[in-house]
Amino acid sequence: MTATEQNFSLLLPIYSGDKPSFLERAFRSCVDDQTLPPTEVVMVQDGPVSAELAAMMQQLIVASAVPTRLLVLEHNRGLARALEAGLAQCSFDVVARMDADDVSLPTRFEKQRVAIAGGLDLVGTAMFEFAEDDGSVIGKRIPPQGQEAIARYSRFHDPFNHPTVMYRRSAVKAAGGYIDVGLMEDYWLFARMIDSGARVENLQEALLMYRVSAGAYTRRGGLGQLTAELRLQKEFRKLGFTTPLQNVRNVIVRGGYRLVPVAIRRIAYRRFIARGFHS
Repeated sequence: MTATEQNFSLLLPIYSGDKPSFLERAFRSCVDDQTLPPTEVVMVQDGPVSAELAAMMQQLIVASAVPTRLLVLEHNRGLARALEAGLAQCSFDVVARMDADDVSLPTRFEKQRVAIAGGLDLVGTAMFEFAEDDGSVIGKRIPPQGQEAIARYSRFHDPFNHPTVMYRRSAVKAAGGYIDVGLMEDYWLFARMIDSGARVENLQEALLMYRVSAGAYTRRGGLGQLTAELRLQKEFRKLGFTTPLQNVRNVIVRGGYRLVPVAIRRIAYRRFIARGFHS
């Protein structure tokens, strides 16, 4: 890659629920530990945060080896709007996503940037899942590989692990950007990108450690998420992304999943919703 082809922004949203120690580890894994660090970091503070978290953000900005700036949103606007605001502040077309409680493995950005330079618009990776309480690896999620397989898979499942992706901001914008749909703003974006002809791929190597918190499966259920799911499926049909039969299947299976008890939801998510999971 040329020097220009190596340039990219890191987009890191932060909100009040994030822990300072997790943020520090996430940030350093992306800036200090990478074989190809980002050219810049854009942190987005989504609403008020604790004094401890604010202090950690300032500490990281001051000590950062690459230019880092903070965009503060006065009120909590949700992930979709925070990402849209952050994307507008990125200096480069190529942008890597990162959450404030995960850990990027050392070669993540180098391998994704090579893939993007080769002509892709969106590149995700496999990821390890690790337990919040003791840090032990509890599984590995391997997404589909190849344009056709990803497109086929996306009719029922989110085909990318959102915290792992690197994409071209221009391709995200061409598809309409992030739109708030419950916890599924990424799935809706990726579906529109695929439908609009974006060139996509998933690296099969796990290049990120994804933190699984105690409330991960609770947040995926309830009437609010059922409403979001039904809205997403309606949008898929309006776009022509799914067939009538696929729509019925998705409403029954994915919609029903939102209403089952948490213990069952955990099993169902790994077995049916996130079928790329391998324990």
